[in-house]
Amino acid sequence: MGEFELIRRFFDRGPARRSPLGIGDDCALVAAREHGQIATTCDLLVEGRHFFADVSPADLGHKAGAVNLSDLAAMGAEPFGFLLSISLPRVDEAWLEAFTEGLFAIADRYGCELLGGDTTAGPLAISITAFGHVPAGAALRRDGAQPDDDLWVSGEIGGPSWAVGERYAGRGHALPASLVRRLDRPEPRVELGMALRHLASAAIDLSDGLLGDLGHIIERSRVGAEVDESALPVSPEIVAESRDRAIEFALAGGDEYELLFCAPPENRSAIEALGRRLGIPLTRIGRIRDGASIQVHDARGRPRARLPRSHEHFG
Repeated sequence: MGEFELIRRFFDRGPARRSPLGIGDDCALVAAREHGQIATTCDLLVEGRHFFADVSPADLGHKAGAVNLSDLAAMGAEPFGFLLSISLPRVDEAWLEAFTEGLFAIADRYGCELLGGDTTAGPLAISITAFGHVPAGAALRRDGAQPDDDLWVSGEIGGPSWAVGERYAGRGHALPASLVRRLDRPEPRVELGMALRHLASAAIDLSDGLLGDLGHIIERSRVGAEVDESALPVSPEIVAESRDRAIEFALAGGDEYELLFCAPPENRSAIEALGRRLGIPLTRIGRIRDGASIQVHDARGRPRARLPRSHEHFG
């Protein structure tokens, strides 16, 4: 099967619905909303680095879309389109059917249509560039945190990174189904991000670990932060193994795709109500302070002497 037949069969879904021009030309055309901005993000997934070789292609398609949608969520953007570039070691029709099924299912859920991209032969790698609309001046950024802001996180944390370690150790068959699903099929918090536009002062999605991603916020906002480890919403599946190790994974594990955000204390009630309305646990885990560092306090209020290192792509 040639490149263009592959594109026609697996990726071309007909005329673009939300954009003036999609697949089939040298470029796609997108329309910016009046008094708005377009948020753009790009993520690259490489076999052996970001996903296991035996991953289900449907799960891989879902995750490839979800990690980009999570970036848009962190900016408070409404998704509308994406570009896909994929390198394939061979043309496996069954694999491509399952991959596109997983990818298009989550993209369609958030109104995010494929606008174009590229295909080639080579080691398995997937790059998606996603686009979203955001009203001018309403984007959630990393540089808006203020001293005395509350620090919040959505969902549960720690479980996916623990699951990765168990798979590397050959114990993936014993993982709870709930953790397998959160690792392989993360749920981007798109509705939450959009609803936080006028409640949060700064936000980031948790892809590289809470401490590492919080570090990006305090660096850009030129502030410090305090985290109460006893308040962390640690995945209950790993607390049973070891509370201390669970805390380490919650602080430094990646692959969460939850939202970490800062907000003024006067917005607490509105944020709690938002969590109830969306059915998403939102937990206050600390505060922003003056300074330039992160302190993590244990259950007795004592600062941790050593902080675990978060994931680094070139570490």
